[in-house]
Amino acid sequence: MKYEVSDDTYTPLVINLKQYFNESIINLHSGRNTIKEINFLKENIVIKSFKIPHIINKVAYTFFRSSKAKKSYINSLKIVNFTPKPIAYIEYKKFGLLHDSYFLCEKFDYDFTIREVLLDKSFPNRDEILKQFANFTYVLHEKGVEHLDYSPGNILIKQDKKEYCFKIVDVNRMIFKTFSIKERLKNFAKLWARDEDLKIIITEYAKLSKIDTQKAIILACKYSQKHKDRKNLKKRLKGLPVVD
Repeated sequence: MKYEVSDDTYTPLVINLKQYFNESIINLHSGRNTIKEINFLKENIVIKSFKIPHIINKVAYTFFRSSKAKKSYINSLKIVNFTPKPIAYIEYKKFGLLHDSYFLCEKFDYDFTIREVLLDKSFPNRDEILKQFANFTYVLHEKGVEHLDYSPGNILIKQDKKEYCFKIVDVNRMIFKTFSIKERLKNFAKLWARDEDLKIIITEYAKLSKIDTQKAIILACKYSQKHKDRKNLKKRLKGLPVVD
């Protein structure tokens, strides 16, 4: 067992993690990865259990690169103001290779994700949320943070009167760098937003970035459509329904 913890208070939880995880009846997500919630010392904590990797990745994660759990933890520490508070990561080996791994963070009691806002044209205060989201993204980019899966389900929002608090999750795939305006605009593509919604977001983003608004909108919409076309092509090839 290998682990790293942000505060020794959580060490008893980490040491007995599998027992806490297995006994939890609050299942937040089941799929490739499993996400559960527990209560520890009167604090609600989210535990993400990553899928056991296949043999090639077991070797890679053991000897050549960090596991997804470790990357989630390390990246969260770098962007602590933009994501739920990181608590720990834990790795277990079997036959000398990485077997299962876990990432722990505080539970962020969000009200909705950006997905609901983008899908529902009648969502309350919709335009203001999109503008504040543009501001959040601008600050993220100014800090040199590129979330490689900046998709609607990974952007959590909590309302506080007329202000909105944004947090990003699923942060194991990130790049930290100074990136160009084109790269920044391309980062919005995975939102799968309508062009009219992108215009609201990018208009605000362009003001903050002091760049040409119309050119920024055209580029962002182009990158968004390319992403949609690529994903829909894959769906057609698999015989799945496409999404506009």
